[in-house]
Amino acid sequence: MKGCFVLQRRFLYIGHELAKLLKERGAVDEFCAYVQLRDGYRFLKQQKEISYTNIVLDEDIFKLAKDERIDHEYLQRLEHEYGVLWKYINVDRVVRLGQLVREYPHDTSPYSLEEMMRFVQGYAKRISAFLDEEKPDFLYMFQPGSLGTLLLYEMAKKRGIRVFTTLIPSMKDLVVISESYRGMTGVEKLYEENRKNALDKIPRYREARTFIEEFRRKPTVYSKVVVSREKSGRRGQFEFLLPKNLWRTLYFNFFRIFADWWTDAERRTDYSTVNPFLHLYDRVRRKLRNLRGLGDLYDSFDPTARFAFYPLQYEPEMGILMGAPFDTDQIAIVKRLAQSLPVGMYLYVKEHPTMVPYRPRRYYRELKKIPNVRLIDPVILGFDLVRHAALVASINSSAAWEATLLGKPVITFGDAFFNALPSVRRSRIPEELPALVAESLRGGGSSEEELTRFVAALLHDGASLDLMYVWEIERDRTKRKKELTHLAEVLERKIRTQAQRS
Repeated sequence: MKGCFVLQRRFLYIGHELAKLLKERGAVDEFCAYVQLRDGYRFLKQQKEISYTNIVLDEDIFKLAKDERIDHEYLQRLEHEYGVLWKYINVDRVVRLGQLVREYPHDTSPYSLEEMMRFVQGYAKRISAFLDEEKPDFLYMFQPGSLGTLLLYEMAKKRGIRVFTTLIPSMKDLVVISESYRGMTGVEKLYEENRKNALDKIPRYREARTFIEEFRRKPTVYSKVVVSREKSGRRGQFEFLLPKNLWRTLYFNFFRIFADWWTDAERRTDYSTVNPFLHLYDRVRRKLRNLRGLGDLYDSFDPTARFAFYPLQYEPEMGILMGAPFDTDQIAIVKRLAQSLPVGMYLYVKEHPTMVPYRPRRYYRELKKIPNVRLIDPVILGFDLVRHAALVASINSSAAWEATLLGKPVITFGDAFFNALPSVRRSRIPEELPALVAESLRGGGSSEEELTRFVAALLHDGASLDLMYVWEIERDRTKRKKELTHLAEVLERKIRTQAQRS
């Protein structure tokens, strides 16, 4: 059994650890890898734990693709086979928006249309050759959130290679492995089976019931990492100036990033490497914006009012770019939703706490031009807004799933794993949104039975793990291995199931 591990950014260390566990368990005996960043590539080349038959570096493909001579016939054949090529460009935050190497709200691509076409052509040719040479039995990745990884995902699928993606379903200590980035294939299959069975025959039904009841009694965020990222208020944005923080801030945000950039010529020319001067420029601009604050723009929260709730989502985010490629403009969504509400109903909009220091004032002023929109202070808990809302609408945020758990009617504007529930309504046609809102207000949220069957499927198919903590914080390799063991077991089960079918 041969597996190709797509190791994106810092997920590389998670993926490599999973490869080791699968090797130890005898589930996979050959490995190849597609790596995004040069640091990760060097790590894999130096380590002795897994002998990868081939390690392809995304950065090297990008450099070669820049010199491609455009072959229009090839691009037309590619588009005929894999769909409109803008799908692959638009999902890439660096290529399409100039983000990740620049801070939001920067949204201008550093590349021309001709260069973008070269990139698509260059990536497609080299990824095709890589798959044909390595012939893996399966691919494992986090999410295909870049030009290269999405092409790799689609090309593997086209060749009949099974692809496993990793999804975090906004439930505490839970990770799901799916065969699609657009939903949870295993969960959906189990849920459909659960709907046919008596309650006492459904695996983990009682556990699901307990989870829902406990969540309603005391709602909690799905990962402690989410809370640790949030810095509320103006004071929180300037904590870096405190004596205990200042040296660390200067070291990691200027000296370290400049030294790494200056001393590593090869990495300095990589397209995903952050220029320290632009990094400093963006950071200073952000802090100057934060000096003024946003307090004067917030409206008071009246829990007795009749309102719908729209939580703004983090940007740039793969969940939006991949899950709602034609609905990435959240201001446009808010305008559409506001004019679809019945008379007398407000639309409460609250910023994602992590986005507060990044979003410019002009963004919020645009929202406040909408007569029935009220901008709510991010310090107010989203759970409190959800509890009092008549309706919750979102592209595909965790807040919409939390609203589903709390029994609220939900409308989504993008792919979301909980769209599988009959009571969650997916908005696709703008003109039909007023009717969808009216239907949601009449119909209410999910029935207790349907919701519990769905949560039981999630618990049964998923792995117990706070992936965000292991990914971003845990550095002890022994502890990381222990934490990832259950995820490796779930992945092994899915791999072996496929092998038996074959």
